[in-house]
Amino acid sequence: MTENAIFQPATAPVTIALLVLPQASILEVASALDPLRNANRQLGHEAYRWRVVSPDGAPVPLTCGIELPSAGPLAHATGAEALIVIAGYRLAEVATRPLIRDLRRIAQRFRLVGGIDAAPWVLARAGLLDGHRATVHWEDLEDLAAAHPEIDVVPDRFVIDRNRVTISGAAPAADFMLHLIRARHGAALARQVAMSFLTEARAGTEPQTAPADPALDPRVVQALARMEARIDAPEPAAATAKAVSLSPRRLETLFRQALGTTPAAHALDLRLQAARRMLTDTGHPIAEIALRTGFSSPSTLSRAFRARFGQPPGALRSQLSVSPAL
Repeated sequence: MTENAIFQPATAPVTIALLVLPQASILEVASALDPLRNANRQLGHEAYRWRVVSPDGAPVPLTCGIELPSAGPLAHATGAEALIVIAGYRLAEVATRPLIRDLRRIAQRFRLVGGIDAAPWVLARAGLLDGHRATVHWEDLEDLAAAHPEIDVVPDRFVIDRNRVTISGAAPAADFMLHLIRARHGAALARQVAMSFLTEARAGTEPQTAPADPALDPRVVQALARMEARIDAPEPAAATAKAVSLSPRRLETLFRQALGTTPAAHALDLRLQAARRMLTDTGHPIAEIALRTGFSSPSTLSRAFRARFGQPPGALRSQLSVSPAL
C-alpha cells in the first residue's frame, strides 16, 4: 500500500471535501465524517475540517429519504487537501457527463482523491484510477475489473495507492478515517475514537465481508463461504457437504438449526438475491444475469424469480429506468 504525505504526522489542520452524489447512503456519510468530528473532540481543537458539496450545489437526496445540506457545487471543494466522492445507487443517472468532466479537471488540485462504495466506478469513468490498485463494493468487483482492465481491482476493504484511495463501503470508510487519524495523530487517538463508537479498526487489506459469527458451527461457515463464492456455478448440496466433511443429512440439520433453512434453499436464495441486485442496479441483459447467477436459461431464472419475489425479472426491470452500467 503506497501512501502520500497526507498520511504523515502533522499539527496543521487537514480539510476533506466530500462530494456526495444523489442516492448515496447516510451511513457512508456518517462513517466518513463522525470519526473526524470525534477526533477533534478528543484532541480539543480542530485538526480535521470538512465540507460537503454536491454536483449542483443543491441538497442531496439520500437513500433513506433525507436531504443532506450542501456547501455548494464541486468547485467549492477547491482548497481542501482531499476530495472523497460518495456514491450509491443509480450511477448511470447521477454520474453525468458534465460531472465526470469536472472531476477529471479538478482532481489534480487535491493531494488525495478517493471514492466510497460505488464511487470508484465514477473515478474509473473519469480515468482517475488508470494504472492504480483499487477496490469497490464486493457486489461490483467483477464488473469493475471487466469494464476497466487498466485498473488492478482487489477485494480489500480500502486501498491507498499514491494519491488515490478507494473504499468499499460504510464500515470500511470508518476504517479508513481511523487509519488517517492514526497516521496523523497516533495510535492512541485512533483507539480512543474507535472506542467512542464501540468498534475497532480493521486493516484495509482485510476482506470486505464480516467476520464469521462465532455462534455458527465452523462447518456451516465453510459451507456458506463455498455457496457465496459459487453464485455463478452452484454445486449440489451433497458436494458442499462432502467438501466440509459432513454427510448431507448432518449439514442440513446444522443449517436448519443455525439458519432455519436447508443448504439448497439458502444457496438458491443467494443466487436469486444476486439476480435481483443486478436487475435493479445494472443494465445487464436478463440472459447475462441468468448466466452470472448459475441458471441454465432466462426462463429457468424467471420461474425461480417469480416463485421467490412474486414477479418475473422482466416485470421488475420494467418498473425501473435502468441504463447500462458504467
